[in-house]
Amino acid sequence: LTCLQGIRVIKSNWNEIVDSFDDMTLSESLLRGFYAYGFEKPSAIQQRGYDVIAHAQSGTGKTFAISILQQIELDLKGTQPLVLAPTRELAQQIQKVAMALGDYMGASGHACIEGTNVRAEVQKLQMEAPHIIMGTPGRVFDMLNWRFLSLKYIKIFILDEADEMLSCGFKDPIYSIFQKLNINTHVVLLSATMPSDVLEENTKHQVMYIFG
Repeated sequence: LTCLQGIRVIKSNWNEIVDSFDDMTLSESLLRGFYAYGFEKPSAIQQRGYDVIAHAQSGTGKTFAISILQQIELDLKGTQPLVLAPTRELAQQIQKVAMALGDYMGASGHACIEGTNVRAEVQKLQMEAPHIIMGTPGRVFDMLNWRFLSLKYIKIFILDEADEMLSCGFKDPIYSIFQKLNINTHVVLLSATMPSDVLEENTKHQVMYIFG
């Protein structure tokens, strides 16, 4: 464990296998979803409970799924995890996997993405208040500005492919969303690569950086 400009840095082999999911005090319904999906054991990165920048090889698994699903309060009618992805295809993929893993929980989710009917999306957000929102920065930003999406109950904020989004044109809407979050919101940045300029850009957020 070392430090980098005030950031706690953990060296972790991305494919290191640690204790079983049964030892992680997960709900029974969530465990059923994980095993039904084919997951057997968590990696080291999945056991971290801090604000995180996860620097790992692409395709190492949905490392944030545990935190997303375990923190959901099913009786609370409001979005609690918010996940941003650079493309609508990736956001839809995340939604599909998260809903499969949480199948036995009864959690609801919605992909808030460009290219879909705005009126239909507004109606869905107003009527259902999905537990989980997976979306693209632009559409999520619009829904927040139009007050059809609320951050009141957000517990965890995740950027998938964070390096791509923060290095491109998504930086402004992402930071606008970030500034609206509660100070206690758990922040996770997932990335296959983490250029130094992106890391420096995020030092003020008090996140942890885990690299392989």
